[in-house]
Order: sequence, then C-alpha cells, then structure tokens
Amino acid sequence: MSKVKKVIVVFALLTAFLSIKNDTFAQVDSVASLPVDSAVANTSEVGSAVAQNEAHGEKEKGFDITTFIFHHISDSHYFTLFGHGEHGFHLHLPIILWTNNGLVTFNSSAFKFNDDGTQVVEKDGQRFAIAHNKIYYANTTANEHGSFVSHEIVGGEEKVTNARPIDFSITKNVFSMLLSVVLLVIVFTVVASSYKKREGKAPKGLQSFLEPIIIFVRDDIARPNLGHKYAAFMPYLLSVFFFIWLNNMLGLVPFFPGGANVTGNIALTIVLAACTFLIITFKGNKNYWGHILNPPVPWWLKPLMIPVEIFGVFTKPIALAIRLFANITAGHILVMSLLCLIFIFNSLWIAPASIFFAVFIGLIEFLVAFIQAFIFTILSALFIGMAVEEHH
Repeated sequence: MSKVKKVIVVFALLTAFLSIKNDTFAQVDSVASLPVDSAVANTSEVGSAVAQNEAHGEKEKGFDITTFIFHHISDSHYFTLFGHGEHGFHLHLPIILWTNNGLVTFNSSAFKFNDDGTQVVEKDGQRFAIAHNKIYYANTTANEHGSFVSHEIVGGEEKVTNARPIDFSITKNVFSMLLSVVLLVIVFTVVASSYKKREGKAPKGLQSFLEPIIIFVRDDIARPNLGHKYAAFMPYLLSVFFFIWLNNMLGLVPFFPGGANVTGNIALTIVLAACTFLIITFKGNKNYWGHILNPPVPWWLKPLMIPVEIFGVFTKPIALAIRLFANITAGHILVMSLLCLIFIFNSLWIAPASIFFAVFIGLIEFLVAFIQAFIFTILSALFIGMAVEEHH
C-alpha cells in the first residue's frame, strides 16, 4: 500500500471514529440488570449516583473550550513552571504602571491569579484590579458580582469602562521578546568574532551552523529581489528573519522560557510590518513614487489608479502583519483544539487519536515556524526591491 493510501485510510478511520456518538462508549446502567427487590433496596444509592452524574454532566457541559484555548494563547503576567493556580510553581513578572501619581511597580503575584476584577491591589495610595489580562483603576466598592471594575455592553460585547494607567509591565510576550533579542545579540556577536579570528578558514561550531542560513537569506531572498543593492538591506532582513524564526520556535516549547505566543500577537506583527513600511517609504526612489502618484496610464484612468496605488502602499504592510499573526495563531489554536477533542467527546477513548494528531500538527508547526519567517522576509525584500528599483 502506498504512503498516500495509508494516510487516506488513517484519516478515514479517524473520521469514522469521531462520528461515533459518545453514548457508544458509555457503560450500561447497572440498575437495568438488577432484580426488582435489589433495585428498590438501592433506590437511594442509585438516586444519589444519578444526581452526582447529572451534576458532573452539567459541570462538563459548562467547559468553555473557546475560553480555554484563548487563555493558553493569550499574553499573561506570569509563567507557569508546573502545577496549576496557587498549588503550582510560577515565575511572576513585574507590573510597571505609569499612573496619575507617577510610577508604580509591584509583583504580579499580588493579583493572586485573579482576572475578573475581584482582587484589588493597593499601592502608593491607589487601587488596581485586573480583568481580561488588563489592569484598571479599581472602584471603591464592588458590584453585585464582587468585581471592582464596571462593565457595559457595547456592540453585543461586555467591556470594562474603568480608566487604565499606562502599562509598561513585563508580560510573557515582552519577556520572550527581550530574551530572543539577548540570545540573538550573543549568538551573532560570537559568530562575528569567529569570522574575525578564523578569516579565510572553514567555518567551525556555531559559525558553521548559521553560515548556510545566512547565505540562504542572501542568495535566495535578498539578491533576487534587491539586485546589486541587497547589501544595504541585509542587516534588516537577517534581523527580522532570525527574530521571527527564534520567537516562532520558542512559542512551540511548552515550558519556560518558551510557551509565549509572541509572533501570534497582532501588536508585534504590526510593529515588524511598520518597520518594513518605513524602509519602503524613506528608501523609495523617484521611480517608485512616480508610479504611485503619476502612474503610466492614459490620463482618464489616473483619477482611478492614483487612489488605488496609494491604497496599495498601505495594504502591503497590513498583509505582512495579518499573514504572520494569522498563521501562527491558527497553528496554536489547531493544536489546542485537537487536544480539546477529549473534552468535547467526554471520553478517554478519543485521547490516543487526539494526542497523536496534536503531536503530528505540533511537529508540522516546527516547519511552519521557518516558513513564516521566510515568507515575511522574502515579502519584505520584494516590497523594498519594488521601492528601490531603478527605472528601465
């Protein structure tokens, strides 16, 4: 049997397996097999068991998979090393706020893992509460739900109306971002030193590992898109490529210092896309701006084409930001969704298939981590190349 047929068979079996109702795996009620006298004698026990099963079923029905998934891919003020909640071991990160009375700092452990505004932290005469992973000024009194933040429905969504201090806190994403920057500076400082010491010699150690990747970025990304001007943009292209790749890889590591969804954060991808946009804007030559502001089309088409060309200037960085954010976030959501199949079907029978495919997709994510870094870099090089291209 060919590999393609084997894959088809596996997916067909999984589909059939998932289509079986959960009742198939449920045990037959033992009361049905009891004699009448025994059933009557054990009525209270059976009733108690049924009540417990109904309560257990209600609890399981209350499992919010969407909240569970987004909790794991969202930012946080602490790393969980092992365990859960107050019974686990965590690395709490510093809270840094610029308030109406100046700078306020404290440890995120003061919130005691709270995220619904019911825990108040008093510092320097001010009160703070955290809700939906955002820090607000706390109300003086709690509402009927015990929360110290006020809510209102806006557009069908519940939003907090309390004022917020300016938040400079070190979150998981910020910590991972700073860690990746430090690692990249150390690695490339070592590699640059090796090139100076071993000039004219074959690469060795870390240098031999990174040199093929650097040559790949130069020969397959920079030169084809930037021509003879590639050298001026190599520092940026190498920086953005390795920064995205490293953070993608760290995001796939389920334990500290990994686990942060840095490149799955739209704020970060917007900043990276903005860097490319600024290079395009300030390095664009007369030929580039001439095609935008005075496109080479008949005069009667210019009123239509000029707005389209100007709009295209902004769609390029938007596409860069959304592409990276969406692909990385979708990968994490897919892995978590596969793991949640156990809870969706409420059966341990589904666990082997769920874990197998979650691991399978997780391994593919390692390839996607490189591909997304490559795509962002090559599109940046392409857009920059279009801006600096000479008139022919």
